[in-house]
Amino acid sequence: MPRLIMSVRDARRLEAMLASPMFAGSSCASMLEDEIARAELREPGDVPANVVTMNSSVIVEDENSGVERTVRVVYPDVASASLHYVSVLAPVGAALLGLSVGDAIDWPMPGGYTSRLRLKAVLYQPEAAGLPE
Repeated sequence: MPRLIMSVRDARRLEAMLASPMFAGSSCASMLEDEIARAELREPGDVPANVVTMNSSVIVEDENSGVERTVRVVYPDVASASLHYVSVLAPVGAALLGLSVGDAIDWPMPGGYTSRLRLKAVLYQPEAAGLPE
């Protein structure tokens, strides 16, 4: 498994969200909790620009199919398929959070199969842009 880097701010916000009864018991929430627990936490200004943080826009490739997609990893309340905003509680969103460009991860997907996802590029990251998100 690749090393994960996460901002302290994202980790705290996600932990608070996951503590809500609305998300308790969901399998993706459990996987996200595990990812937060294994991540190297850094102050927002110390997160490299090539790492996926909350509200990052990225290009990801499904290596099983060869399909590349541009998505933005967001909180569940702003997820939108038409805008390509993927919830951090969706398998793809949880898989991408904390990855660095070039990293790949095998991740369980809806439908019972596992996909190998590779991060190709971070197009926008709030921390690198100096935004206080």
